[in-house]
Amino acid sequence: MTAGIDSPASPARSLREEAREALEALTGHAGADFHEGQFEAISALVEDQRRVLVVQRTGWGKSAVYFLSALLQRRRGAGPALIVSPLIALMRDQVAAARRAGVRAEAISSANPTEWTEIEQALAADEIDVLLVSPERLVNPRFREEQLPRLVERCGLLVIDEAHCISDWGHDFRPDYRRLRDLVAELGPEVPVLATTATANSRVVADVAEQLGVQGPLGADPEGGVLTLRGPLTRASLRLGSLSLDDDRARLSYLVEHLDQLPGSGIIYTLTVSAAEDLAELLDRPDRRVRAYTGRTDSEERAELERALKDNEVKALAATSALGMGFDKPDLGFVVHLGAPSSPVAYYQQVGRAGRATETADVLLLPGREDRAIWEYFATASMPSQESASAVLSALASSERPLSTPALEARVDVRRTALELLLKVLAVDGAVQNVKGGWIATGTPWAYDGPRYEKVARARREEQQAMLEYERLESGDPQQCRMLFLARQLDDDTAAPCGRCDVCAGPWYPAPGTGSGVASTGKGSAAEQVSALLERVGVPVAPRAQWPQGLDRLGVTDESGRTPRGNIPVSQRAEEGRALARSSDLGWAGLLRLVLRTDEEGRAVDSEVPDALGRRIVEVLAAWDWEQRPAAVVAIPSLTRPHLVGSLAAGIASVGRLTDLGQLGLAPGAEPLRAGGNSAFRLADLWDRFVVTEDLQRRLEEQDGAPLLLVDDTISSRWTITIAARALRRAGSGPVLPLALALEA
Repeated sequence: MTAGIDSPASPARSLREEAREALEALTGHAGADFHEGQFEAISALVEDQRRVLVVQRTGWGKSAVYFLSALLQRRRGAGPALIVSPLIALMRDQVAAARRAGVRAEAISSANPTEWTEIEQALAADEIDVLLVSPERLVNPRFREEQLPRLVERCGLLVIDEAHCISDWGHDFRPDYRRLRDLVAELGPEVPVLATTATANSRVVADVAEQLGVQGPLGADPEGGVLTLRGPLTRASLRLGSLSLDDDRARLSYLVEHLDQLPGSGIIYTLTVSAAEDLAELLDRPDRRVRAYTGRTDSEERAELERALKDNEVKALAATSALGMGFDKPDLGFVVHLGAPSSPVAYYQQVGRAGRATETADVLLLPGREDRAIWEYFATASMPSQESASAVLSALASSERPLSTPALEARVDVRRTALELLLKVLAVDGAVQNVKGGWIATGTPWAYDGPRYEKVARARREEQQAMLEYERLESGDPQQCRMLFLARQLDDDTAAPCGRCDVCAGPWYPAPGTGSGVASTGKGSAAEQVSALLERVGVPVAPRAQWPQGLDRLGVTDESGRTPRGNIPVSQRAEEGRALARSSDLGWAGLLRLVLRTDEEGRAVDSEVPDALGRRIVEVLAAWDWEQRPAAVVAIPSLTRPHLVGSLAAGIASVGRLTDLGQLGLAPGAEPLRAGGNSAFRLADLWDRFVVTEDLQRRLEEQDGAPLLLVDDTISSRWTITIAARALRRAGSGPVLPLALALEA
């Protein structure tokens, strides 16, 4: 390839001069120059057509490397660059930045479907230098069949942003990233490949190379291995600390008292959606806004919240990991974690959003007792099982047509979210394919890779243990430092003690109980505000209104032999119910987990309802705004916790002076229900489970249509209370109001 510019000097110097001119245009600053390693990456890509992995901290300028490399490649006659990035929210900003440097850039994502046709026409006319796509586009049938082959044929540069997602460690976040291994294999050897990330230890670096299908050792290997350019990952601006407090009440009181002492605006991360929402409600006030940002936040509201934080219109966003990679606020003043992420690498990725363009930023961890249980839940939920994978492949193979996800859900007992993830994993491995109309089996042999998943599980356990070690670091040890610990977890051997964290310099954050309170807000003291949140009881439980699809395949029929479809008749529905609290609610998670615990063999521990919970249930009943007071109580029969459910129902009847109708009967041979499962299979298991006995029928008739409470220990899928309510309503009961200790959500 020719240089594309007049060059009286050496080729290497000419490339540097040309690249620096483009850098000035990209940044808008005359005299801008490269950070250490930036030009080395550009040179390796443009001159040597290498495969390059850049591991550099956030703010180093990884996007400048790939935009400038794309521009220089185009000037030398190469085709457009394909940039695969999960950061859909930032694609528009990236496109604008590229255009400033004279790079004709466009993006195809779920955020701009109305622009796809125009972009595709521009690609066909060779009027685009850079195309940004999300990894999910690689699975989209139309893009894969119509656009991807032409892009592969003409590709001048492939860029994989946030490349740690390629790793086994990150596959459950974006399974489609692993498809890039096949994409790289399709490219000619003359096409350079750039992978970038801000968080990768040596294991992930090696894993990225393996997933990309690259042979050969890492390092500067001229035979085609990956050139790894790795810089120091520590951040001098961050002041790290960890403060262990007794319980949720203490942690929340601390935040109420000391939030205003944190610099600027920032992010408070939580491990669950309900914790983020509750925290935002607790901390928000007219003169200091705090808002929730979670997976339940719609895309338009997310964009508005991100803008509000960038413009310092809010003090903080209480966020889950949904506020993740790519959020860029250079002057973010603080990051607090209410509950620890499951690994130091994940933790450092989140705290690294603070202090990018400030001299100092505060980073504080407030770990919780329930953290490990939450880590375990998310770790196991994302792992595909051999049983589920085999069921999906069998269902697809036996179908004569493609199956949509809802249609497949009626054939396999896997919940929707887990099913969608499993399909992506199988698609990446080539066993299934997404085509027009749904999914098909390809016939490609597939085997459950137990050793690989066990390797991932083992790595997760090790990183969880490392996170606990981080929390326990103590001041006074000259060999310890929080920043140094995190750097070592990232295999950064250039780090030294920071001299700023609470281990190096002692606690920099206020001691608990030293706050001035918040009486000036008119909402009472910190303790009163926290008590109002933690002692709040009574979570509404919406009734099911529609039958799930696919019940015909599971043999579910009513008394007339018809399969239930569409809306559940209003006369057979449950009413809106109540649960004492969500199983993940701040202040309640630990207590509910204790009452609903299992033993070492996984069997439910059964005991009577503790008096403390019984009193709180009475408060739920007292605050319930029903149209007509219930007159009776009936219990759902439990094979796992009969004493717990029975004592709860009997206690409510006694305190409320309600008629105790006992419990529904169980069909002969009924066994304990399996955990999990999707709606169709769950309902099929429950359809004929409950029986209205002759004695219960008589008692219901005596109630003369009055409302009754339907009591259980937990509500998860809501199908148990739906089917139980249907049985009672068909037997002549009045409105059925479900009530439980915990709502699993």
